[in-house]
This record gives sequence, structure tokens and C-alpha cells, in this order.
Amino acid sequence: MKSIGKIAQVLTKVVEIFHWVGTALMAAATVCAGVAPSFLKYFVAFDAKECCGAELSVWGFEITAPVKDGRVDTLFFILFGIGATVMLALMALIFRDLNLIIKRSEGKTPFLPENVRSFREVGLLSILVPMVGTIMSVIARIVLGAEAAEISANLGGLVIGIVILTFTEYFVRGIELERDVDGLV
Repeated sequence: MKSIGKIAQVLTKVVEIFHWVGTALMAAATVCAGVAPSFLKYFVAFDAKECCGAELSVWGFEITAPVKDGRVDTLFFILFGIGATVMLALMALIFRDLNLIIKRSEGKTPFLPENVRSFREVGLLSILVPMVGTIMSVIARIVLGAEAAEISANLGGLVIGIVILTFTEYFVRGIELERDVDGLV
């Protein structure tokens, strides 16, 4: 079990770092799209076709941006970039909390008040990710038109968030039980 814990700890840290890098790059690309759109190609590679547009997607949030002269429409990209930046940052926070839970539990009980707080954060952030995508899809449809963004909710994050919040209550009970039996053995 120790090797599985170490692997999980390394993987959560690596995925967290990738999400923070993605957050920084997406924020930079979004600012670049507004300030100097011609430099956007240095941040983001597009599979863009004039006939079909560019499919921009992250964690279930999608926008189809029109392409003119080989460039993606700036307003479309800025709206996508705002949502993508927020969603990538939320995912980085989820993996940070998972990593902290694994670290704190190493060689001791996982029933710690700090882990309960982290589990609650993971649950709430997991619910927040699809909510941000849905809200940004609605905003994109209002600002850009109905063809730009399909309003769809990724219910996977919502379900996972609810499950994690439910399991959090078992960790609270585990903490209470450990306190009750302390000193009895």
C-alpha cells in the first residue's frame, strides 16, 4: 500500500502542476487575445478551419469560434479563456487538496480535521467546475449567439462532488470515534 500512496502522491502533484501551468498559459493567452491578437498563435495551437471554426474546449466547457484569415475571433477566445482559466485553477486546487490529504495521512490515521476540510473543498470545487462551465456557456450564448456555445452540464463533476461531500461526513464520524476510543486500549 505504501507504493500506491507514493504513486498517488506523485501523480496528484504532477497533475496539479500541469493545471497551474495551464492556468497561467490560458490567462496569458486570454490577455494576449485582447491586447495583441496576432501573438495568440504562440500560446495556443488551433485546429482551425474557415469552414467549421475552431473547437475550444476544457473540462466540458466548449465554444466554437469562427476563423477568419487563419485567426480565431478574438471575442470568442477571450470569453473561452476566462472560463478556461477559472476551471483550470479550480482543478489545480482539487489536485492540491488531494495531494495534501495523501501527505497528511501517510503513516497515520486519515481521520484528521484538516483532511475533512480538504475533502469538503474537493467536493465543493468538483461541483463548482461544471457550474462555471455552464455559466460561461450561457454568457457565451448571450454575447456571441446560440451557435457559439452549447449549453451542457457535465454532471460527472456534480455527482463526484456530492459523493465526496457525503463521504466527508463519514470522516467526521471517524474522527469522533477515534476520540472516543483514545486511551481505552
